[in-house]
Amino acid sequence: MKIFRNAFFAPLRVLLVFALFVSSVFLNNALAQTKAAADSQDKEREGANCAPAGSWTVPGKGEISVTDVIAAAAKRSVVLLGEMHDNTEHHRWQLQTLAALHAQHPDMVIGFEMFPRRVQKALDQWVAGELTESQFLAASDWNAVWSTDARLYLPLFHFARMNRVPMVALNIDTRLRRSVAAKGFGAVPENEREGVLPPSAPSAAYLGYLLPIYGEHERAGKKKNPGRDDPDFLRFVEGQQLWDGAMAQAINAGLSRPGRPLVVGIMGSGHIKHGYGVPHQLKALGVGDVGTLLPWNSGTSCGQMVAGLADAVFGTASLSFEGQDAPRQRLGIRFELAEDGGARVLQVEKGSIADKSGIRDSDIISEAAGFAIRRLEDIVEIVKRQAPGTWLPLKIKRGGDTIEIIAKFPAMPK
Repeated sequence: MKIFRNAFFAPLRVLLVFALFVSSVFLNNALAQTKAAADSQDKEREGANCAPAGSWTVPGKGEISVTDVIAAAAKRSVVLLGEMHDNTEHHRWQLQTLAALHAQHPDMVIGFEMFPRRVQKALDQWVAGELTESQFLAASDWNAVWSTDARLYLPLFHFARMNRVPMVALNIDTRLRRSVAAKGFGAVPENEREGVLPPSAPSAAYLGYLLPIYGEHERAGKKKNPGRDDPDFLRFVEGQQLWDGAMAQAINAGLSRPGRPLVVGIMGSGHIKHGYGVPHQLKALGVGDVGTLLPWNSGTSCGQMVAGLADAVFGTASLSFEGQDAPRQRLGIRFELAEDGGARVLQVEKGSIADKSGIRDSDIISEAAGFAIRRLEDIVEIVKRQAPGTWLPLKIKRGGDTIEIIAKFPAMPK
Protein backbone atom coordinates (compact mmCIF):
# COMPACT_ATOMS: atom_id res chain seq x y z
CA MET A 1 0.00 0.00 0.00
CA LYS A 2 2.86 2.41 0.84
CA ILE A 3 4.45 1.62 -2.50
CA PHE A 4 1.10 2.27 -4.19
CA ARG A 5 0.69 5.61 -2.38
CA ASN A 6 4.20 6.69 -3.38
CA ALA A 7 3.57 5.66 -6.97
CA PHE A 8 0.25 7.52 -6.96
CA PHE A 9 1.35 10.74 -5.26
CA ALA A 10 4.78 11.12 -6.91
CA PRO A 11 3.35 12.31 -10.25
CA LEU A 12 1.03 14.65 -8.37
CA ARG A 13 4.03 16.19 -6.58
CA VAL A 14 5.79 16.62 -9.94
CA LEU A 15 2.68 18.25 -11.40
CA LEU A 16 2.39 20.52 -8.35
CA VAL A 17 6.05 21.57 -8.60
CA PHE A 18 5.65 22.15 -12.35
CA ALA A 19 2.48 24.20 -11.78
CA LEU A 20 4.22 26.28 -9.14
CA PHE A 21 7.15 26.79 -11.54
CA VAL A 22 4.87 27.87 -14.39
CA SER A 23 2.91 30.17 -12.08
CA SER A 24 6.18 31.67 -10.90
CA VAL A 25 7.30 32.27 -14.49
CA PHE A 26 3.99 33.88 -15.42
CA LEU A 27 4.08 35.97 -12.25
CA ASN A 28 7.64 37.08 -12.93
CA ASN A 29 6.76 37.94 -16.53
CA ALA A 30 3.70 39.85 -15.37
CA LEU A 31 5.76 41.72 -12.80
CA ALA A 32 8.41 42.47 -15.43
CA GLN A 33 5.77 43.80 -17.81
CA THR A 34 4.22 45.86 -15.04
CA LYS A 35 7.65 47.24 -14.12
CA ALA A 36 8.40 48.05 -17.77
CA ALA A 37 5.08 49.87 -18.08
CA ALA A 38 5.77 51.73 -14.85
CA ASP A 39 9.28 52.62 -16.04
CA SER A 40 7.81 53.92 -19.28
CA GLN A 41 5.29 56.01 -17.37
CA ASP A 42 8.04 57.27 -15.06
CA LYS A 43 10.12 58.22 -18.10
CA GLU A 44 7.21 60.12 -19.62
CA ARG A 45 6.55 61.88 -16.31
CA GLU A 46 10.25 62.71 -16.07
CA GLY A 47 10.20 64.19 -19.59
CA ALA A 48 7.07 66.13 -18.73
CA ASN A 49 8.66 67.46 -15.54
CA CYS A 50 11.74 68.96 -17.20
CA ALA A 51 9.72 70.48 -20.09
CA PRO A 52 5.97 70.47 -19.33
CA ALA A 53 3.69 70.35 -22.35
CA GLY A 54 2.58 73.83 -23.35
CA SER A 55 5.44 75.56 -21.52
CA TRP A 56 8.80 77.04 -22.46
CA THR A 57 11.99 75.96 -20.69
CA VAL A 58 15.57 77.20 -20.85
CA PRO A 59 17.82 74.10 -20.79
CA GLY A 60 19.90 74.05 -17.64
CA LYS A 61 17.86 76.81 -15.95
CA GLY A 62 14.12 76.20 -15.86
CA GLU A 63 10.80 77.56 -17.10
CA ILE A 64 10.49 80.89 -18.86
CA SER A 65 7.43 82.82 -19.99
CA VAL A 66 6.36 82.82 -23.63
CA THR A 67 6.47 86.63 -23.53
CA ASP A 68 10.16 86.60 -22.63
CA VAL A 69 11.02 83.94 -25.22
CA ILE A 70 9.30 85.69 -28.11
CA ALA A 71 10.51 89.17 -27.10
CA ALA A 72 14.13 87.96 -27.02
CA ALA A 73 13.85 85.97 -30.25
CA ALA A 74 12.20 88.82 -32.17
CA LYS A 75 15.27 91.00 -31.49
CA ARG A 76 17.60 88.49 -33.13
CA SER A 77 18.81 88.63 -36.71
CA VAL A 78 18.07 84.94 -37.25
CA VAL A 79 15.79 82.48 -35.42
CA LEU A 80 16.01 78.75 -36.13
CA LEU A 81 12.98 76.55 -35.39
CA GLY A 82 13.68 72.81 -35.18
CA GLU A 83 11.47 69.82 -35.90
CA MET A 84 11.17 66.11 -36.38
CA HIS A 85 9.97 66.11 -39.96
CA ASP A 86 6.99 63.78 -39.53
CA ASN A 87 5.81 65.05 -36.14
CA THR A 88 2.49 66.92 -36.44
CA GLU A 89 2.85 68.64 -33.07
CA HIS A 90 6.19 70.11 -34.06
CA HIS A 91 4.69 71.80 -37.11
CA ARG A 92 1.80 73.17 -35.06
CA TRP A 93 4.34 74.61 -32.64
CA GLN A 94 6.30 76.14 -35.53
CA LEU A 95 3.15 77.82 -36.86
CA GLN A 96 2.30 79.18 -33.42
CA THR A 97 5.85 80.51 -32.96
CA LEU A 98 5.94 82.02 -36.44
CA ALA A 99 2.71 83.90 -35.74
CA ALA A 100 4.05 85.23 -32.43
CA LEU A 101 7.34 86.35 -34.01
CA HIS A 102 5.51 87.97 -36.93
CA ALA A 103 3.40 90.00 -34.52
CA GLN A 104 6.62 91.35 -32.98
CA HIS A 105 8.62 91.68 -36.19
CA PRO A 106 6.40 91.75 -39.32
CA ASP A 107 9.36 92.31 -41.65
CA MET A 108 10.22 88.63 -41.94
CA VAL A 109 11.65 86.03 -44.31
CA ILE A 110 11.07 82.29 -43.79
CA GLY A 111 13.70 79.84 -45.01
CA PHE A 112 12.85 76.16 -45.49
CA GLU A 113 15.22 73.20 -45.44
CA MET A 114 12.61 71.30 -47.47
CA PHE A 115 13.35 73.07 -50.76
CA PRO A 116 16.50 73.05 -52.90
CA ARG A 117 17.58 76.34 -54.44
CA ARG A 118 16.55 75.32 -57.94
CA VAL A 119 12.83 75.59 -57.04
CA GLN A 120 13.00 79.14 -55.66
CA LYS A 121 10.80 80.45 -58.48
CA ALA A 122 7.95 78.18 -57.35
CA LEU A 123 8.21 79.59 -53.81
CA ASP A 124 8.03 83.15 -55.14
CA GLN A 125 4.99 82.32 -57.26
CA TRP A 126 3.26 80.64 -54.33
CA VAL A 127 3.70 83.60 -52.00
CA ALA A 128 2.48 85.91 -54.76
CA GLY A 129 -0.75 83.88 -55.03
CA GLU A 130 -0.06 82.65 -58.55
CA LEU A 131 -0.24 78.89 -57.87
CA THR A 132 -2.76 76.52 -56.36
CA GLU A 133 -1.61 74.02 -53.73
CA SER A 134 -1.28 71.19 -56.24
CA GLN A 135 0.51 73.44 -58.74
CA PHE A 136 2.91 74.62 -56.04
CA LEU A 137 3.75 71.12 -54.86
CA ALA A 138 4.34 70.01 -58.45
CA ALA A 139 6.42 73.08 -59.36
CA SER A 140 8.55 72.70 -56.22
CA ASP A 141 9.09 69.00 -57.00
CA TRP A 142 7.87 68.17 -53.48
CA ASN A 143 7.48 64.42 -53.85
CA ALA A 144 10.99 64.02 -55.22
CA VAL A 145 12.93 66.41 -52.98
CA TRP A 146 11.15 65.90 -49.65
CA SER A 147 8.38 63.28 -49.96
CA THR A 148 7.05 63.85 -46.43
CA ASP A 149 3.28 64.34 -46.25
CA ALA A 150 2.73 67.89 -47.51
CA ARG A 151 -0.25 68.34 -45.17
CA LEU A 152 2.22 68.70 -42.31
CA TYR A 153 3.80 71.77 -43.93
CA LEU A 154 0.95 73.40 -45.82
CA PRO A 155 -0.23 75.50 -42.82
CA LEU A 156 3.27 77.05 -42.71
CA PHE A 157 3.20 77.71 -46.45
CA HIS A 158 -0.28 79.27 -46.21
CA PHE A 159 0.89 81.48 -43.33
CA ALA A 160 3.66 82.86 -45.54
CA ARG A 161 1.30 83.33 -48.48
CA MET A 162 -1.46 84.99 -46.43
CA ASN A 163 0.98 87.48 -44.92
CA ARG A 164 3.08 87.83 -48.08
CA VAL A 165 6.17 86.74 -46.18
CA PRO A 166 8.94 85.74 -48.63
CA MET A 167 9.86 82.04 -48.59
CA VAL A 168 13.47 81.07 -49.28
CA ALA A 169 14.77 77.68 -50.41
CA LEU A 170 17.68 76.89 -48.08
CA ASN A 171 18.74 73.48 -49.34
CA ILE A 172 20.72 71.99 -52.18
CA ASP A 173 19.98 68.92 -54.26
CA THR A 174 20.69 65.60 -52.59
CA ARG A 175 22.90 64.68 -55.53
CA LEU A 176 25.41 67.39 -54.56
CA ARG A 177 25.45 66.30 -50.90
CA ARG A 178 25.97 62.74 -52.04
CA SER A 179 28.86 63.72 -54.32
CA VAL A 180 30.57 65.65 -51.54
CA ALA A 181 30.08 62.82 -49.05
CA ALA A 182 31.55 60.36 -51.57
CA LYS A 183 34.60 62.26 -52.83
CA GLY A 184 34.94 65.53 -50.92
CA PHE A 185 33.98 69.13 -51.72
CA GLY A 186 37.19 69.92 -53.57
CA ALA A 187 36.64 67.08 -56.05
CA VAL A 188 33.24 68.40 -57.14
CA PRO A 189 33.51 70.71 -60.20
CA GLU A 190 32.75 74.32 -59.33
CA ASN A 191 29.90 74.51 -61.85
CA GLU A 192 28.16 71.65 -59.99
CA ARG A 193 28.30 73.26 -56.52
CA GLU A 194 25.08 75.30 -56.91
CA GLY A 195 26.93 78.45 -55.87
CA VAL A 196 27.74 77.01 -52.43
CA LEU A 197 31.04 78.11 -50.86
CA PRO A 198 33.25 75.73 -48.83
CA PRO A 199 31.74 75.33 -45.35
CA SER A 200 33.58 76.18 -42.14
CA ALA A 201 35.51 73.36 -40.43
CA PRO A 202 33.52 71.48 -37.76
CA SER A 203 34.20 71.70 -34.05
CA ALA A 204 35.57 68.70 -32.16
CA ALA A 205 32.25 68.53 -30.31
CA TYR A 206 30.36 68.26 -33.61
CA LEU A 207 32.61 65.37 -34.71
CA GLY A 208 31.80 63.60 -31.46
CA TYR A 209 28.09 64.24 -32.02
CA LEU A 210 28.13 62.92 -35.60
CA LEU A 211 30.27 59.83 -35.07
CA PRO A 212 27.57 57.64 -33.44
CA ILE A 213 25.03 58.87 -35.98
CA TYR A 214 27.35 57.80 -38.80
CA GLY A 215 27.96 54.45 -37.12
CA GLU A 216 24.24 53.67 -37.03
CA HIS A 217 23.96 53.82 -40.84
CA GLU A 218 24.92 50.54 -42.46
CA ARG A 219 27.17 51.06 -45.46
CA ALA A 220 28.49 48.26 -47.63
CA GLY A 221 32.22 47.74 -47.20
CA LYS A 222 32.58 50.34 -44.42
CA LYS A 223 33.90 49.89 -40.89
CA LYS A 224 31.25 49.17 -38.28
CA ASN A 225 33.01 51.16 -35.55
CA PRO A 226 34.97 53.90 -37.32
CA GLY A 227 37.18 56.40 -35.55
CA ARG A 228 37.17 60.16 -36.03
CA ASP A 229 40.03 59.89 -38.54
CA ASP A 230 38.24 57.33 -40.72
CA PRO A 231 38.27 58.75 -44.30
CA ASP A 232 34.69 57.70 -45.04
CA PHE A 233 33.46 59.25 -41.80
CA LEU A 234 35.27 62.50 -42.63
CA ARG A 235 33.62 62.56 -46.05
CA PHE A 236 30.28 62.01 -44.31
CA VAL A 237 31.06 64.96 -42.02
CA GLU A 238 31.94 67.09 -45.03
CA GLY A 239 28.57 66.22 -46.55
CA GLN A 240 26.80 67.30 -43.34
CA GLN A 241 28.87 70.50 -43.22
CA LEU A 242 27.90 71.24 -46.80
CA TRP A 243 24.24 70.84 -45.84
CA ASP A 244 24.63 73.14 -42.82
CA GLY A 245 26.83 75.59 -44.71
CA ALA A 246 24.49 75.85 -47.69
CA MET A 247 21.54 76.66 -45.43
CA ALA A 248 23.60 79.19 -43.47
CA GLN A 249 24.69 80.90 -46.66
CA ALA A 250 21.09 81.13 -47.91
CA ILE A 251 19.98 82.54 -44.55
CA ASN A 252 22.81 85.09 -44.65
CA ALA A 253 21.69 86.15 -48.12
CA GLY A 254 18.19 86.69 -46.73
CA LEU A 255 19.59 89.15 -44.19
CA SER A 256 20.86 91.35 -47.02
CA ARG A 257 17.33 92.11 -48.22
CA PRO A 258 16.14 95.71 -47.80
CA GLY A 259 15.29 96.53 -44.19
CA ARG A 260 17.37 93.59 -42.92
CA PRO A 261 14.36 91.41 -42.03
CA LEU A 262 14.15 88.78 -39.33
CA VAL A 263 15.07 85.49 -41.03
CA VAL A 264 13.39 82.42 -39.55
CA GLY A 265 14.77 79.02 -40.55
CA ILE A 266 12.57 75.90 -40.54
CA MET A 267 14.75 72.79 -40.36
CA GLY A 268 15.45 69.50 -38.62
CA SER A 269 16.50 69.85 -35.00
CA GLY A 270 19.78 68.05 -35.69
CA HIS A 271 20.98 71.08 -37.67
CA ILE A 272 20.40 73.30 -34.62
CA LYS A 273 21.15 71.39 -31.41
CA HIS A 274 24.07 72.66 -29.34
CA GLY A 275 24.87 75.20 -32.05
CA TYR A 276 26.96 72.60 -33.91
CA GLY A 277 25.40 72.82 -37.37
CA VAL A 278 23.80 75.87 -38.97
CA PRO A 279 24.53 78.24 -36.02
CA HIS A 280 28.23 77.34 -36.27
CA GLN A 281 28.25 78.01 -40.01
CA LEU A 282 26.39 81.31 -39.54
CA LYS A 283 28.93 82.41 -36.95
CA ALA A 284 31.72 81.73 -39.46
CA LEU A 285 29.88 84.06 -41.87
CA GLY A 286 29.82 86.80 -39.23
CA VAL A 287 26.24 86.20 -38.10
CA GLY A 288 26.39 85.56 -34.37
CA ASP A 289 23.02 86.96 -33.36
CA VAL A 290 21.16 83.67 -33.82
CA GLY A 291 18.24 82.39 -31.71
CA THR A 292 17.60 78.65 -31.45
CA LEU A 293 14.22 77.23 -30.39
CA LEU A 294 13.32 73.55 -30.31
CA PRO A 295 10.27 71.40 -29.61
CA TRP A 296 10.63 68.88 -26.76
CA ASN A 297 8.74 65.59 -26.95
CA SER A 298 6.94 64.45 -23.83
CA GLY A 299 8.74 61.40 -22.46
CA THR A 300 12.22 62.38 -23.67
CA SER A 301 14.89 61.65 -21.08
CA CYS A 302 15.75 64.73 -19.07
CA GLY A 303 19.39 63.76 -19.35
CA GLN A 304 19.32 65.40 -22.79
CA MET A 305 18.08 68.69 -21.36
CA VAL A 306 21.53 70.22 -20.95
CA ALA A 307 22.65 73.84 -20.98
CA GLY A 308 23.50 74.96 -24.51
CA LEU A 309 21.04 72.60 -26.22
CA ALA A 310 19.07 75.64 -27.42
CA ASP A 311 17.98 79.06 -26.18
CA ALA A 312 14.64 77.54 -25.17
CA VAL A 313 12.52 74.45 -25.77
CA PHE A 314 8.74 74.06 -25.90
CA GLY A 315 7.11 70.96 -24.42
CA THR A 316 4.87 69.09 -26.86
CA ALA A 317 2.43 66.37 -25.80
CA SER A 318 2.47 62.86 -27.21
CA LEU A 319 0.77 62.51 -30.55
CA SER A 320 -2.81 61.30 -30.70
CA PHE A 321 -4.69 60.57 -33.93
CA GLU A 322 -8.10 60.24 -32.33
CA GLY A 323 -10.71 62.22 -34.21
CA GLN A 324 -8.38 63.33 -36.99
CA ASP A 325 -6.80 62.03 -40.14
CA ALA A 326 -3.33 60.63 -39.50
CA PRO A 327 -0.47 61.74 -41.71
CA ARG A 328 0.04 59.51 -44.73
CA GLN A 329 2.46 56.63 -44.51
CA ARG A 330 6.08 57.27 -45.42
CA LEU A 331 8.97 54.91 -45.98
CA GLY A 332 11.64 57.27 -44.65
CA ILE A 333 14.06 57.60 -47.57
CA ARG A 334 15.52 60.32 -49.75
CA PHE A 335 15.81 59.05 -53.31
CA GLU A 336 16.32 59.86 -56.97
CA LEU A 337 15.34 58.13 -60.19
CA ALA A 338 18.04 55.69 -61.30
CA GLU A 339 19.18 55.80 -64.92
CA ASP A 340 17.74 52.37 -65.71
CA GLY A 341 14.59 52.92 -63.66
CA GLY A 342 13.88 52.35 -60.00
CA ALA A 343 14.29 54.59 -56.97
CA ARG A 344 17.91 54.95 -55.93
CA VAL A 345 18.10 55.42 -52.14
CA LEU A 346 20.26 58.41 -51.25
CA GLN A 347 19.61 58.43 -47.51
CA VAL A 348 17.73 56.25 -45.03
CA GLU A 349 16.28 58.06 -42.02
CA LYS A 350 17.25 56.54 -38.69
CA GLY A 351 14.34 54.71 -37.03
CA SER A 352 12.17 54.87 -40.15
CA ILE A 353 10.24 51.98 -41.69
CA ALA A 354 12.97 51.71 -44.34
CA ASP A 355 15.68 51.57 -41.68
CA LYS A 356 13.87 48.87 -39.69
CA SER A 357 13.24 46.88 -42.89
CA GLY A 358 16.94 46.73 -43.76
CA ILE A 359 16.98 49.14 -46.70
CA ARG A 360 20.41 50.73 -47.15
CA ASP A 361 21.87 53.81 -48.80
CA SER A 362 22.57 53.17 -52.52
CA ASP A 363 19.92 50.42 -52.79
CA ILE A 364 17.71 50.66 -55.87
CA ILE A 365 14.03 49.87 -55.31
CA SER A 366 13.04 48.35 -58.65
CA GLU A 367 9.56 47.14 -57.66
CA ALA A 368 7.02 47.92 -54.95
CA ALA A 369 3.91 45.79 -54.44
CA GLY A 370 4.73 44.06 -57.72
CA PHE A 371 4.78 47.31 -59.73
CA ALA A 372 7.92 48.46 -61.52
CA ILE A 373 9.20 51.88 -60.41
CA ARG A 374 9.58 54.03 -63.53
CA ARG A 375 8.82 57.55 -62.24
CA LEU A 376 9.76 59.45 -59.09
CA GLU A 377 6.08 59.62 -58.19
CA ASP A 378 5.59 55.85 -58.35
CA ILE A 379 7.20 54.97 -55.02
CA VAL A 380 5.57 57.94 -53.26
CA GLU A 381 2.08 57.07 -54.51
CA ILE A 382 2.42 53.38 -53.63
CA VAL A 383 3.59 54.14 -50.10
CA LYS A 384 0.85 56.72 -49.54
CA ARG A 385 -1.77 54.10 -50.42
CA GLN A 386 -0.32 51.60 -47.95
CA ALA A 387 -2.76 50.87 -45.13
CA PRO A 388 -1.52 50.93 -41.51
CA GLY A 389 -0.62 47.51 -40.17
CA THR A 390 0.12 46.00 -43.60
CA TRP A 391 3.27 44.77 -45.32
CA LEU A 392 4.75 46.15 -48.55
CA PRO A 393 6.94 43.78 -50.62
CA LEU A 394 9.88 45.51 -52.28
CA LYS A 395 12.36 44.23 -54.83
CA ILE A 396 15.82 45.70 -54.21
CA LYS A 397 18.93 45.81 -56.38
CA ARG A 398 22.00 45.86 -54.15
CA GLY A 399 25.30 45.69 -55.98
CA GLY A 400 24.97 42.78 -58.37
CA ASP A 401 22.25 41.07 -56.35
CA THR A 402 18.47 41.33 -56.38
CA ILE A 403 16.81 40.74 -53.02
CA GLU A 404 13.30 40.99 -51.62
CA ILE A 405 12.53 43.06 -48.53
CA ILE A 406 9.24 43.40 -46.66
CA ALA A 407 8.53 46.90 -45.33
CA LYS A 408 6.20 46.53 -42.34
CA PHE A 409 3.93 49.50 -41.70
CA PRO A 410 2.83 49.78 -38.06
CA ALA A 411 -0.81 49.84 -37.04
CA MET A 412 -2.34 53.13 -36.04
CA PRO A 413 -1.83 53.97 -32.37
CA LYS A 414 -4.97 53.54 -30.29
